[in-house]
Amino acid sequence: MTEEIQMGIDEAKDQMSQAISHLNSELLKIRAGKANPSMLDNVSVDYYGSKTPLSQVANVSTMDARTITVQPWEKSMLDEIARGIINSNLGLNPQNNGELILINVPILTEERRKDLVKRVKAEGEHAKVSIRNQRKEANDFIKSLKDSGLSEDMAKKSEDEVQKVVDAYVKKVEDLIVLKEKDIMTV
Repeated sequence: MTEEIQMGIDEAKDQMSQAISHLNSELLKIRAGKANPSMLDNVSVDYYGSKTPLSQVANVSTMDARTITVQPWEKSMLDEIARGIINSNLGLNPQNNGELILINVPILTEERRKDLVKRVKAEGEHAKVSIRNQRKEANDFIKSLKDSGLSEDMAKKSEDEVQKVVDAYVKKVEDLIVLKEKDIMTV
């Protein structure tokens, strides 16, 4: 019986780890005023009739803390890449110099920083909800085992262990949020 419980807890841990990974990827998309190639991860361009991720048609890098460069593998793609960046609604203004696309990342205003912090907190809350859902599933699993003969003490001990795991993952989420908030609010 305890093997089944441990498997259930391990499954919940895997799901919680996925929630943390998802949170990390979402936080990378929220820019903190510094140029970062990952800001363009969700940009798609029309490559000969099919939507293709920008990273598959160009090299994306940073020139300095405020400038992203996009070097297409085919010069004919310059206009299409610029259009894709504009259509992505990232608030970025690509400039085509005939060789590559330059994107100056504007300095964030105080108001925009506060909006981004709200978005970070919302993403953190989504991750916490996902973690709590995993707690509920794990506890429901333990209750189903209790109905099929698991002792009351073992069930309580297992639920306490699940809660400890949940607390650890919620702390990770909160730590990530605090770090990103600091990053955004630092001028």
